[in-house]
Amino acid sequence: MRVYTRTGDDGSTGLIGGTRVKKYDLRLEAYGTVDELNSWIGLIRSQEISREDVSDLIEIQNTLFIIGAQLATDTSVTEIPRKWESCDEKSAILEKRMDQILDTLPPLTNFLLPGGNNSVSYCHIARTVCRRAERRTYQLSAEISVASDVLRYLNRLSDFLYVLSRKVAKDTGIEEIPWKS
Repeated sequence: MRVYTRTGDDGSTGLIGGTRVKKYDLRLEAYGTVDELNSWIGLIRSQEISREDVSDLIEIQNTLFIIGAQLATDTSVTEIPRKWESCDEKSAILEKRMDQILDTLPPLTNFLLPGGNNSVSYCHIARTVCRRAERRTYQLSAEISVASDVLRYLNRLSDFLYVLSRKVAKDTGIEEIPWKS
């Protein structure tokens, strides 16, 4: 299988279902940002983090592929495969995991400055990319139907990435630095 098709040389790309759209289409901005987020999460996963965190991130990456595919599907031409499970269950898993992690961390009294080491910083970068993916997907939902469970999942995921940054900081002995106004 070749990676290149030459069909996009005219500035268009194909959606699932065969519809061609411009490469600057808002739909591409949404699923492209989800793809970028998935890459950042892959970078976090390649750091020295716990096996449990790696397992969580692999599950998240698999979910992001499904979300990307849903956003790339022209539902006016083809249905989204029913085998893809709802993201609501995935959101509930993220909430449960955040609760477990937060039980082990000191409570927050201030905003925290992003950073400390590469692993923590990558979590914060992924969190901000996730927020952008959420904004682009909400923007897209004003034009086409986007499943509400996808929007909820992206919202929950950005929260999870923040909590993960705090966990990774604790696991690696990095001091959290509070923001001072």
